[in-house]
Parts: sequence; C-alpha cells; structure tokens
Amino acid sequence: MSSNIRVQRICQHCGNEFTAKTTVTKYCGDDCAKRAYKKRKKEEKIGKSNEETIEIKAATVKAIQEQDFLNIQETCELLGISRMTLYRMIRDNRIQATKIGRRTIIARKNIDHLFNISS
Repeated sequence: MSSNIRVQRICQHCGNEFTAKTTVTKYCGDDCAKRAYKKRKKEEKIGKSNEETIEIKAATVKAIQEQDFLNIQETCELLGISRMTLYRMIRDNRIQATKIGRRTIIARKNIDHLFNISS
C-alpha cells in the first residue's frame, strides 16, 4: 500500500527544494545522498586524525613534565611561551638557568618555584 504523502523539503546537501514522498527524506536524490555520505565520512576521518594529534601532543607534554631538567625548547612548550619571552625571563632573573657548554638548562624545580611565588 503506497502513501499519497507529498511534502516540500529542502535538500540538506545542496539546499534545493524538492517534493519528498516520506517525512524522513533528507536529500533530493541519490547523488546528494552519496555526496553527503562521503562528506560525513571525510569529516569523521579528519576528526579522528585531529584527536590522534592532540593525544600525541599531550604525551609529549607529559614526558616533558616528568623530566627534572629541561632545555629552552622544552621549557617553552611546557609554559606555552616564546623563546624570546623565556630568554627575557632568564635575563630578568625570574627563572634561574644554567649554561652547560653552549646549552641552557633549566631545573624543573625553578619553574615550579616561579609559580609558587606568584600565587
């Protein structure tokens, strides 16, 4: 038994108006349905990739937090500041740093001490 329902709808993919034979129809035709499906799958893949990237970054930050001594780059990533800001803080004696040869090393306790003073 077929229904005589005719509903004016707007396609969720292309935005064109069409006449639907059911109340749940979302797309004007098979092409729009396939394109919408491909778009949905592409967005899912991009979302999954972004989540993996965030997890990798979080793992890097966690590894940095566990170290007792940090170099300039690791300290910048941990604090979320630029290299110039970190060098300025070292110059102003807000963070104590030690030079070992050409490398600048910052003790983790000095970074923790920075936040204990300011709070």
